[in-house]
Amino acid sequence: MVAHKIVMIGDSITDSHRVEDPEGMGGGYVRLLRDYYITEDPEARVEFVNKGVSANRITDLEERWQRDVMDEKPEWVSISIGINDVWRQLDNQEMDQVLPDHFLSIYRRLLNWTSEEAGSNLILMQPTIIEEDEFSRGNQMLKSYVEIVNQLAGEFDAILVPAHEAFLEHLKKNPKPILTTDGVHMTSTGNMLMAKTWIRAVERSII
Repeated sequence: MVAHKIVMIGDSITDSHRVEDPEGMGGGYVRLLRDYYITEDPEARVEFVNKGVSANRITDLEERWQRDVMDEKPEWVSISIGINDVWRQLDNQEMDQVLPDHFLSIYRRLLNWTSEEAGSNLILMQPTIIEEDEFSRGNQMLKSYVEIVNQLAGEFDAILVPAHEAFLEHLKKNPKPILTTDGVHMTSTGNMLMAKTWIRAVERSII
C-alpha cells in the first residue's frame, strides 16, 4: 500500500521525456526525487507520479487538471509552472499570452479546487530561470510570476520550493558548469539543484 502519493505536474522541465521512459519518471528532477526517497528510507512507501507535459502553461494545466490531478487522488501535489507563460511572450508574441493577473487567477482557482475537493497537500515550486543571467529580459519578466507563486504559497499554507532564488544564488557563486542546455531546459546539474532545493523545502513532511 502506498503511504504517500505525490503528483508532480508542470511543463517540459518536469516532463523530461517521461513518455519514453518505461518507468514514466523521465530523466529530470522527478527521477532524482524518486531515487532519493527510495534510497533514503527503503521502507517508506512514496510514489511519485510524473504529470509534466512539454510546452505547458498554466492554462494547459487547467485543461487537464481533473484527469491528471483530481482523478489521481494524491496526498501531495507539487506544481512547477510559469516558465512558458513568460517564454511565449518572448518567442511567440502572436499567440494569446498569459499575463501575471491571468496567471494568478487560474493558479488560485486550481489551488482552491484541489484543497477543497481533493484535500491534497500543496507544494508550489517557483519557476526556475530564463537564461543564466539574472538581468536577462526573461528573468526580469519572470519576477512577477515568482512573486505570485510566493503569494499563493502563503495564501494556501503550501510548502514553497524557492527554485528561482536557488538558481540565482548558485549562479552568483558558481556559474560553471551551466545549469541549462538552452537557457530553460535543465542539464544534469540543473536537475540536481532543483531536486536538492525541493528536498530541503519539503524536509520531513513526506517521510
